[in-house]
Amino acid sequence: MRVRARAAMVGLVAVALLLTGCATDPLAAQYREGSNKGFIAGDGSWTEIPAAERGDPIAWAGTSETGATLSSADYAGQVVVVNFWYASCAPCRAEAPALQKLSAQFEGKGASFVGVNVRDQAANAVAFNENYGVGYPSVMDVGDGAMQLAFSGSIPPNAVPTTLVIDRSGRVAARILGELSSPSILETLITSALDEGA
Repeated sequence: MRVRARAAMVGLVAVALLLTGCATDPLAAQYREGSNKGFIAGDGSWTEIPAAERGDPIAWAGTSETGATLSSADYAGQVVVVNFWYASCAPCRAEAPALQKLSAQFEGKGASFVGVNVRDQAANAVAFNENYGVGYPSVMDVGDGAMQLAFSGSIPPNAVPTTLVIDRSGRVAARILGELSSPSILETLITSALDEGA
């Protein structure tokens, strides 16, 4: 009987220690408070790279949420805005309407938008697009992370969301790290990249 009591006491102590450990874990704290973070937060800061200092063109390819094949070759000669996101990311949801508005504004003017979904399955991405009115495609990157890897050597997307502006030559011209706090900043970065090829 004493062996059972001792085993029960050891089990209770282990559970208490485990719960104490969780209490100091920041991700556990985020979960308990319902903040729905679970991502590396960016501060919305932006970086523009002078043309002479940009790296090599980045080749990328993947499959969209609708099963279509997308690649950098499809956007040759265009400015491309690449937005890294996932459906349960609160800042991604907050910036989606502004991104869609800018996508519509630049449609047919030499700039296109492509999302990169880093966590979801295709059905979740389709539902997100329907809910937020997003009309541009997203590469589903959860399986192999190929899109994140393609951009990691240049100016990596270190947070979700991250938005990259790719110039007409396929090189990263600018990065917004974190939520798009001011659509006018992205508009200016896109316009600047378009003007380079004018």
